[in-house]
Amino acid sequence: MSRRLPPLNALKAFEAAARHLSFTKAAEELFVTQAAISHQIKILEEHLGVKLFLRKNRSLLLTEEGQGYFLDIKELFSQLIDATEKLLARGAKGSLTVSLTPSFAIQWLVPRLSLFNELHPDIDVRIKAQDLDENSLTDDVDVAIYYGRGNWSGVQTHKLHTEYLVPMCSPLLLNGPKPLDQPSDLANHTLLHDTTRRAWKAWLKTAGVRNVPANTGPIFSHSSMVTQAAVHGQGIALGNSVLAKPDLDAGRLIIPFSHHLESKNAYYLVCRESQAELGKIVSFKNWMLEMVEQEQQ
Repeated sequence: MSRRLPPLNALKAFEAAARHLSFTKAAEELFVTQAAISHQIKILEEHLGVKLFLRKNRSLLLTEEGQGYFLDIKELFSQLIDATEKLLARGAKGSLTVSLTPSFAIQWLVPRLSLFNELHPDIDVRIKAQDLDENSLTDDVDVAIYYGRGNWSGVQTHKLHTEYLVPMCSPLLLNGPKPLDQPSDLANHTLLHDTTRRAWKAWLKTAGVRNVPANTGPIFSHSSMVTQAAVHGQGIALGNSVLAKPDLDAGRLIIPFSHHLESKNAYYLVCRESQAELGKIVSFKNWMLEMVEQEQQ
């Protein structure tokens, strides 16, 4: 004997409409149109061969058959919700693999990771530091930190830090023979570059500085290398104020000029849409967003 399972979308529409006694409220809850709810109810009634709703005095009522059917499936929906919540709760434990660039790992995540571990001792965080291409959320990764403009398809994204680039250098340079009183004094110092020289060129242009050559100075493949070169007095970096915060707070770096360049790119926390509600991912996402909000304030 075959099992006559009704269309699940139609069943979901019926449960919501019967609970609210309103097609409009059911449509709002399920993020569809009222016409779509009405269509699904018609499909279900044709499948079952019974009338489920009556319209009377501009109100919606359940038929006797509809009332009995709703009482039966209401418990089933409640059990389904409970089972899903239990599954997600189990997902709040275990290992969580985070993929991100070495610079973001070294300069931001690793120094703060103990705070997450204290809050969530049941989640074993595994760091996978690598140079990421866009859309490289592989099967062995739960969460990734992407750098870009947030327009990736098929994933859920949460913007972390807006990137502000500011000049930063060792305080030793201020006491050296070459002053750093104004941006034009950069002409007497070595500029340190991250990947390309475009950032320094843009900063100098927006600062109105014309006498500083931006086509010279060493180029590093990671921003953490640029920061360390600046800490050791090898030149002046144009660094991310958030990632360099530990060195700035400790006095290993100082910001000689207040003018900053706001980047079009930013760091984003990324996960698969199908796993966005998994407990361990939600815990890590909420922690990161809270940390970012505190630091931005």
